Amino acid sequence: MYKRVLKNRNVRIYLAGAGISRMGNVVAGMAFLFLAYELTGSAVLTTGIAAAQALPYLFFGLIGGAVADRADKKRLMIAMDLLRVPLVLSLVVFYQLDLLGYGGLVAAAFALQTCGCFYNPAYRAVLPLITAEEERTTVNGLYDSVTRGVQVGGPVISVVLLTFAETIHFFTFDAITYVISAALIFRLSWREPVRNVEEKTESIFSSLAEFFRWVKRQREARTLFLVTFVMVFFNTWVWQVGLLMLMTETTVRAEEWYSGLMGWFGAGVITANLLVPFIWKRMSLGLYLAGSAVWGAGILVIGLGTALPVYFIGAGIVALGLPVAGLARVYLLQTLVPAGMLGRGFSFNAVLLYGSNVISLGVYGVLALAFPLKVLFVFSGSVMILAACGGLLLERKRRGIQLQEGAFYENNR
Repeated sequence: MYKRVLKNRNVRIYLAGAGISRMGNVVAGMAFLFLAYELTGSAVLTTGIAAAQALPYLFFGLIGGAVADRADKKRLMIAMDLLRVPLVLSLVVFYQLDLLGYGGLVAAAFALQTCGCFYNPAYRAVLPLITAEEERTTVNGLYDSVTRGVQVGGPVISVVLLTFAETIHFFTFDAITYVISAALIFRLSWREPVRNVEEKTESIFSSLAEFFRWVKRQREARTLFLVTFVMVFFNTWVWQVGLLMLMTETTVRAEEWYSGLMGWFGAGVITANLLVPFIWKRMSLGLYLAGSAVWGAGILVIGLGTALPVYFIGAGIVALGLPVAGLARVYLLQTLVPAGMLGRGFSFNAVLLYGSNVISLGVYGVLALAFPLKVLFVFSGSVMILAACGGLLLERKRRGIQLQEGAFYENNR
């Protein structure tokens, strides 16, 4: 199966471009954090860099998706890659001249992620244009495995770079990855969706309004987006912040065990990504909701656990449910959303994810002052399971009504 899809030249180039681009982003992300702390010595200001990388998606994410749908995707992505080269190299120059300050780092982080608001939805919208529908689950699994594998390997690359150069040259490495990414995109070939005259001349905001009208008519899409927001909201803080805090409270050498748990989780996710296409060629909203329920069960198990092995079991359960839900969500976006709206579909999904992340970190940061960590884990996992199971029941009811209507139609023809 994998051998067959990898015979597609476009797929090979697409995956290579995704890996190169993500590697540069991971290394640059670490450089921003390292340099921010080096320049300020403040944890709060260092956190500000992380916020500067997230806010562009809230401000420009939807606009980027609308532009990606209207523009020539290849030209847009190459332009964004080449625009980011002088941006990151300017940081190297200013640093060497001893002119780089915290404000410059924030501005550069914001500008780079703003480019990503236009690049990312265009890149994700290309995959359905270079694959057949029955290949997408497999290619999505490979894409997620490549990008997650790069995230795991990012720290290794950073160690190698630090051995031979200063932290600032993480940005030099990042600039090189943008050039390689642009060259790979240039080699891709696909046929752009045909747009009518109205689509070509309508404004950005009119095209966004058109997308939201489409979402309003599509029950599956509405359910997908709503459940995605709920799942990410209740997962973000407990997984990104709460888990380390919980392990610090209940285990010795918490940082070491946490690193090991993250490695266990990453290996589980990559394995699941590679196995899912062998089980499901086509994915459904029901499968997305089932994966989400398993994901929530893993969070609940961690909250109920009192010993380190239980945390690893819970993380393993999350590593089973999260990839199924993630791959199903991407597959549904690729199949439910019309080809001419794919950029808007993926950008809206990104805005939901980033918005949910920001709200979760803020709300749970306050709740953690009033409630024990285990209570927050149990509450979050329970709500995730209830939301997913409630969606499954509604989906089953909807399917039952459709079957009854179909049978009634057949009997009365």
